[in-house]
Amino acid sequence: MKIVILLGAPGSGKGTVAGRLASENEGLKHVSSGDLLRGAVAKGTAAGVEAKGYMDKGNLVPDALIAQMIKDVVAETTGDVTMLLDGFPRNLAQAKILEEMGAPVKSAVLIDVPDSIIQDRIAGRRTCPKCKAGYHVRNLPPKVEGICDACGEKLVIRKDDNPETVKDRLVVYHRETEPLIAFYRDKGLLKSVDGTIGVENVAAAFLKAM
Repeated sequence: MKIVILLGAPGSGKGTVAGRLASENEGLKHVSSGDLLRGAVAKGTAAGVEAKGYMDKGNLVPDALIAQMIKDVVAETTGDVTMLLDGFPRNLAQAKILEEMGAPVKSAVLIDVPDSIIQDRIAGRRTCPKCKAGYHVRNLPPKVEGICDACGEKLVIRKDDNPETVKDRLVVYHRETEPLIAFYRDKGLLKSVDGTIGVENVAAAFLKAM
């Protein structure tokens, strides 16, 4: 098992790209820390209740809480699989926790998108609460407005996608997560792709870079 880390601001397309690649390649597994956390929130687990207060404000969930969830997934993943790790690590402390797990990091791929485009993207983002499929009202619309293509569920706007929360999330990203770019560059693991060239092109560039 190998790990490819997805880097990029919230709304850069990490989840969309990783989900598409995993659906098209049996050897790839998309693991989203956000989905893990939202699942815990929906189930009302102790970890979910604790995490909800942070997520609603657009703040990072404490390292220990998300790290334990990731550790469990890594331990359960065996065989010739490349895990596309989306949303973890989000800071240098989490990067060190990942190193301590002993899972080999093959590369870290940055999906590079300017903040101005990020804010526009997130304003139009819609999510399926059932199957977690992601859409955008303009860039990646469903076949039927407001309805998930995959399962027919009504699409929703995530609470952490409102404009004020988005601004807070970008501030947190630049302060906490952006230093990971230099961290993985120094290790010779960093690759970068232009995240503004359309989903299919970004996915193809990502697959080549990783």
